[in-house]
Amino acid sequence: MDKFSWSDPPSQVAFPVAKAGYPLIFASAFTTGVFALLGLTVPALIGLAVTFFICYFFRDPDRVIPKNYGAVVSPADGKVIIAGQEDSSPFFEGRCQKISVFMSIFNVHVNRIPHEGEVERVSYYPGKFFSANLDKASRDNEHNAIFLKTGDGRKICVVQIAGLIARRIICKLQKGDRVACGERLGMICFGSRLDIYLPDDADLNVAVGDKVKAGTSILGYLRHEKKEKN
Repeated sequence: MDKFSWSDPPSQVAFPVAKAGYPLIFASAFTTGVFALLGLTVPALIGLAVTFFICYFFRDPDRVIPKNYGAVVSPADGKVIIAGQEDSSPFFEGRCQKISVFMSIFNVHVNRIPHEGEVERVSYYPGKFFSANLDKASRDNEHNAIFLKTGDGRKICVVQIAGLIARRIICKLQKGDRVACGERLGMICFGSRLDIYLPDDADLNVAVGDKVKAGTSILGYLRHEKKEKN
């Protein structure tokens, strides 16, 4: 039995870039070209560096997804800043397990589905822009909450949270969509955070300080499914 799968078709280019980055890359490259034609060496070199950084920021590498039974994979690249039980949350009914992943500007910012299921609803909130590593960012910052239901009715919520300099949350999902584990769901531009809410009886597989990758790192397991033996 295969232990890994592709949730999305692999890219046909060596350095895949998210489509959301194309306008910024083209604008920066055009400006750099104008500076070069005018003989403005220093601005042209700065523009070239900015163009390369934008390409780097919007990189969208392919990921193979682990097929461990009941696995919940990370929806984002970054560092785990919260991992544990919460008594209540506006994003989950009753007690739950919460995992927060902080993304710096150097992380891949494409977000992925943590577990296969159906999108019950998508809720956007136009809030503030506190630093994403603060506790109050979960409730006060601009955010987009995606509520998922697994095949046997378990609930999962993924919340895309804008950060101090992030000003655009992208989400392609709509109510009723059927999604696969590890499938791309959108991205947040320029530094941000994702919160994941799991049922209270989920077994966590990460701790605060762990580095994780979207689609490949297993955050935990849902109890309703038997874990696959290694």
